[in-house]
Amino acid sequence: MLKSKTFVKKTRSGGVLKIVREHYLRDDIWCGCVGCSTCLQENPVLQSEPVMESALCDKPHYILPDTNVLLHQIDILEDPVIQNVIVLQTVLQEVRSRSAPVYKRIKDVISKPEKHFYTFTNEHHRETYIEREQGESANDRNDRAIRIAVKWYNAHLKKDSGDVLQAILITNDRRNKEKAVEAGITAYTCEEYIKSLIANPELVDRLACISDEQHEIESGRILFLEHIPLSRLQQGIKSGTYLQGTFRASRDNYLEATVWIHGDAEENKEIIIQGLRNLNRAIHEDIVAVEMLAKDQWMAPSSIILQDEGQNEDDMENEEEKEKLLKSTASKSMLKPSGRVVGIIKRNWRPYCGMLSKSQIKEATKHLFTPADRRIPRIRIETRQASVLEGQRIIVAIDGWPRNSRYPNGHFVRSLGTAGDKETETEVLLLEHDVPHQPFSQVVLSFLPKMPWSITEKDMKHREDLRHLYVCSVDPPGCTDIDDALHCHNLENGNLEVGVHIADVSYFIRPGNALDQESENRGTTVYLCEKRIDMVPDLLSSNLCSLRSDGDRLAFSCIWEINYNAEILNTKFTKSVIRSKASLTYAEAQMRIDSTSMNDDITKSLRGLNKLAKILKKRRIDKGALTLSSPEVRFHMDSETHDPIDLQTKELRETNSMVEEFMLLANVSVAEKIYNEFSECALLRKHPAPPLSNYDILVKAAKSKDLEIKIDSAKALADSLDKAECSSFPYLNTLLRILATRCMMQAVYFCSGMDSDFHHYGLASPIYTHFTSPIRRYSDIIVHRLLAAAIGADCTYPELMDKHKLAEICKNLNYRHKMAQYSQRASVAFHTQLFFKSKGIVSEEGYILFVRKNAIVVLIPKFGLEGTVFFEQKDMPKPKLFYNDEIPTLTVEDVCFYMFDKVKVKITLDASNIQHQKIRMALVEPQIPGFNVPKQKYANGEPEQKKCKMDS
Repeated sequence: MLKSKTFVKKTRSGGVLKIVREHYLRDDIWCGCVGCSTCLQENPVLQSEPVMESALCDKPHYILPDTNVLLHQIDILEDPVIQNVIVLQTVLQEVRSRSAPVYKRIKDVISKPEKHFYTFTNEHHRETYIEREQGESANDRNDRAIRIAVKWYNAHLKKDSGDVLQAILITNDRRNKEKAVEAGITAYTCEEYIKSLIANPELVDRLACISDEQHEIESGRILFLEHIPLSRLQQGIKSGTYLQGTFRASRDNYLEATVWIHGDAEENKEIIIQGLRNLNRAIHEDIVAVEMLAKDQWMAPSSIILQDEGQNEDDMENEEEKEKLLKSTASKSMLKPSGRVVGIIKRNWRPYCGMLSKSQIKEATKHLFTPADRRIPRIRIETRQASVLEGQRIIVAIDGWPRNSRYPNGHFVRSLGTAGDKETETEVLLLEHDVPHQPFSQVVLSFLPKMPWSITEKDMKHREDLRHLYVCSVDPPGCTDIDDALHCHNLENGNLEVGVHIADVSYFIRPGNALDQESENRGTTVYLCEKRIDMVPDLLSSNLCSLRSDGDRLAFSCIWEINYNAEILNTKFTKSVIRSKASLTYAEAQMRIDSTSMNDDITKSLRGLNKLAKILKKRRIDKGALTLSSPEVRFHMDSETHDPIDLQTKELRETNSMVEEFMLLANVSVAEKIYNEFSECALLRKHPAPPLSNYDILVKAAKSKDLEIKIDSAKALADSLDKAECSSFPYLNTLLRILATRCMMQAVYFCSGMDSDFHHYGLASPIYTHFTSPIRRYSDIIVHRLLAAAIGADCTYPELMDKHKLAEICKNLNYRHKMAQYSQRASVAFHTQLFFKSKGIVSEEGYILFVRKNAIVVLIPKFGLEGTVFFEQKDMPKPKLFYNDEIPTLTVEDVCFYMFDKVKVKITLDASNIQHQKIRMALVEPQIPGFNVPKQKYANGEPEQKKCKMDS
């Protein structure tokens, strides 16, 4: 059956275009029910005897939720208890247009056979499709379509099985429910239905708190101004009355935030928001509309730390006192553009990890939840499991924030486990940093090759057979996802052939399938202290793609003809088959290079590579490439408990540098090739030059030691860092390089057709990309596809040639890489806490990395650990402090602290707050009178760390 609509549309040229839209209706669409004699379907989804037992419904039933239930109660629908649900096409289409995250979640639920969720295409069924009536809104038409579908299901079930089965409408729309009941349809609100499930009372806690805000306002005083409707906000943004930006809450002060303005001509324009009423219920990462305050109301960023520790939700007088304190600490010279939030453009809420605050009232059902992320406000939830959840890490979702409530409303989602437990805390840091870590779905795994797998003649069609070469890999110990291997041998013409061979992951992951989509979403492999979250399934990452020395492997090879001065004479790219002759660690490779007795082909290859790498590195540094530093640590784990038993900084050898040089060279060669072939859609990586103001702290710190750091260019910086040495203080140069690292901008992926600045500041390279790690980076898979197309080894596809699609991929990759870095740091911090928990109090020497107004930040090189020594402590007399920003120094009583001074500190773990455990540092030396122990006397009245002149 065909329904068609015809209408005309005016074109830009003034003509008229006739458009015909056809809508096909069918009468053979299955109902999805087991044993339905009318439909006689082969693979029914819905069970014949539904398992949910409801006190409201005395017979087996299927439930049909409307759009609002899907949007707001997705946590309920995901619960294993909820089965036999019919999701109408009308509802699914509405959800898709209103919330992409919820749409993905419901699609995932539908794909699980054990959940028995069936999608009924009511918009194409002859008996359930309806036309929109004149004067009827799209929403009312859709509600009517849902009711018609429920009515059809009940008639269909009755015809087939009598009164044994029925369909129930679940809706939170009061009007929709009333109309359904009038039409003879059984309908309940989600709350009514969930509370009626006899065997599952715990599900009530997972109900989203959808409150009637108007009723709440009538029954309580208004704390916040009403948000301006979106349509008015958009007009105001267009006219310049309001500004749109991303809301970023302060980690240290819950009464302060900044809003980063979108698309502003001024670089990094931000507006300060202070005070609860001005923050107006915005939450970290929301997109908000801001109204600027008059200049005489501008504020300064506060220098005090304020944590929200109040239990009384409506104690606004106390908040007003704190806001006065903020203003009293502000310096007039520091005033910055300020504003207030007037509306929300887009909520960016996510599920939050944290713990229940201890309730003062026993047997209470309403509780405050404290998120692990200090930037998120406390959340009001209702739960009857508070006694069970005490001491547990739980997940809570926000449902809304009424104007009369000090905190947003939310609901309990699930428990993660006991706080402090290693598995629980790892789960928390992965969730908090949005790292996709769920097991790969069966749909994704279905695209893996069937085992046993072997290379066929067809695979060899566009490949070179390089299995005769003495190829080897060099990696950290225990590495199973080996991306790269190398070879080097002499040519008859007196030159050298050097090859970088990279795992051909793009052979196994084809564009657009579920495996490709999952890899694209994950973006990168995440390495935590004792586990790895793979970007691709283990069969690829640790087996078929890993260039282990146990069989033939498919590779993408970059091969150069190179002379003994490391000058490239020829470059060739080819798909290949290799057979690695050795999988070495950095230490094993170094031992071979240094050995006087070993002279086999692999060792000779390594020595050749090492010689060339030294020349390449010198040449890079001469061009202005930076050699920076960061204190990286390695944990040694107990083989049984997997607790950290030792902690030390990573040792770097010549072989680390050797591998790095050839990976850099391959990345540059590939970047040039793909950009020359595809100038508009090459995926490249750039490192922006930092603003000169970023270097202020580095320049001042060096000056305090009578050293000069030049920052005119990367070359000037690199040269002055090389010269900034002190024979009596050899670690000074490392400290300067660590500080220089902190001054840098983040390197990012970008599409060549969407940018004009390609330069990589840190590497001093005009063009760069990532090609050498496709097992653990999705960027490299895209680059492999571009390179394969460039050499005719594979064909392009539309998305690969679409610069806008590529820009979206780059945006996700940059986000995923940033989150991976943060989660890795959080993992190190957690394992460091475990280490000091078992070790007790430790005294160690360290160096001052930064001086603050009331504290010093100390780096302990032995542990790669940073901590803060505060000089103002509770229940202790305040010492006399003087801070000089120019030098910079902090004088405590009569002791002066410069950056990079040597100190001794006591390290302990403060576990008083189980959710936010901290490493505490207390000063041991130098001693300060009245602060801890009597002041240490120096022979010359000066601290033992002398200033030193720049070495000539």
